[in-house]
Amino acid sequence: MPAAPHLGLRLIPNRAKPTTAMTPDHGFRLPLIHLPAAGIDLHKWAVVACDQYTSEPAYWEAVEREVGEAPSTLCLIFPEVHLDDVDAAARIERIQAAMRDYLARGLLVEHRGPIHVERRVGGRTRHGLMLELDLERYDFDAASTSLIRPTEGTIVARIAPRVAVRRGAALELPHVMVLIDDPEGTVIEPLTRQRDALAPLYDIELMAGGGHVSGRAVDAPRADRVVAALDALADPHAFARRYRVPDGTPVMLFPVGDGNHSLATAKATWNEIRATAGPDHPGRFALVEIVNIHDPALVFEPIHRLLFGVTVDLRDALTQAFGSALHWAEVASAAAMREQVGSHSHRFGLIGPGAHFWVGEIDGAPTALGLDALQPFIDRLLEGPAIADVDYIHGDEVLERLAQAPGHAGVHLPALDKSELLRRVVHKGPLPRKTFSIGEANEKRYYVEARRITPG
Repeated sequence: MPAAPHLGLRLIPNRAKPTTAMTPDHGFRLPLIHLPAAGIDLHKWAVVACDQYTSEPAYWEAVEREVGEAPSTLCLIFPEVHLDDVDAAARIERIQAAMRDYLARGLLVEHRGPIHVERRVGGRTRHGLMLELDLERYDFDAASTSLIRPTEGTIVARIAPRVAVRRGAALELPHVMVLIDDPEGTVIEPLTRQRDALAPLYDIELMAGGGHVSGRAVDAPRADRVVAALDALADPHAFARRYRVPDGTPVMLFPVGDGNHSLATAKATWNEIRATAGPDHPGRFALVEIVNIHDPALVFEPIHRLLFGVTVDLRDALTQAFGSALHWAEVASAAAMREQVGSHSHRFGLIGPGAHFWVGEIDGAPTALGLDALQPFIDRLLEGPAIADVDYIHGDEVLERLAQAPGHAGVHLPALDKSELLRRVVHKGPLPRKTFSIGEANEKRYYVEARRITPG
């Protein structure tokens, strides 16, 4: 997959000085959300996150056929499968025009307050809560100690095309999922137990194997209890005890689980206007879904690497790079490769050329995650003629199918133990970019809610 066009953008540095105006103490606020108006076909309205199926244009072609001329979030997002298209700038103009048109025609109606989200897919039910996060309390730098911080490294080149969409846009549509570490279930779980007492807002059977999603309004008294519970999680002494760090260590309340690049886009765009915008400008905030990392339905999947234009024997190149620390075993099938890699943090699979499958094991990888060693190797290959490009693939079967094509290869990565994620981020900083995914591609957030990011 060729690199995305730069589109003439210049990102404002992330290290902007904070505003002196009043800042919400919590790092979040209760949201003002736009929902599809009555009468809209919600099955056609909701489509999956724009950064999914980036190497499968047939998926997005099927979505376009499904939607047809109906009002849909498909018209309000830029599926990243199209980032290389020559009409990228024209597509952005159409997206922004569609946002203005939907608002003018009353296709979106305001809802004030949090929304309790229930998502059923793959035999599991996940629960979340829609809130607005304060971008003043977020820093996507690798050394971030902010209240809201990344769990993975940020690819700056992936931000620029998204800034082109957000700059001048009237709306944001969130696919960001932000984690909270709430082992006692004090924030979202009380709402889940009381879901039948919450007023229903939407109920959607999602297209393309996405399962089912519903949203319910959280009333003011329950919203107040949510705020109090989140404040308790952010208590500095409780945080220090939870992560066994010295008192005074900066609190991480909201680690970004999915959609880090979308949130980084919101931050970069806010940095562009913050000097002239007021402290309550809607662009200062970003709409996200928060999810408890202890939710049993929250499953972490690895994000694999699909390599294009491969001109070298990757197994030989890896052996040269890692020497005697790397051990190989050829296996008979993709299934055998998956089984042997599993969640072994120092193992990985190699697919190609064609239907050849290997399992590699790296002795003494820099951390408990072999990707810490593998990602720099892939980056070095990209600098020369060995490979033309890399894509980040959700799903074992998708990788196995695409990696066997001529000139392609696949790196199958181990599953991440989610119980170790936040401790690793607090103590050592974010993981390598694109390390894990919350669920498979069809389990990602589907766009339903929107939010104004310009004064209206």
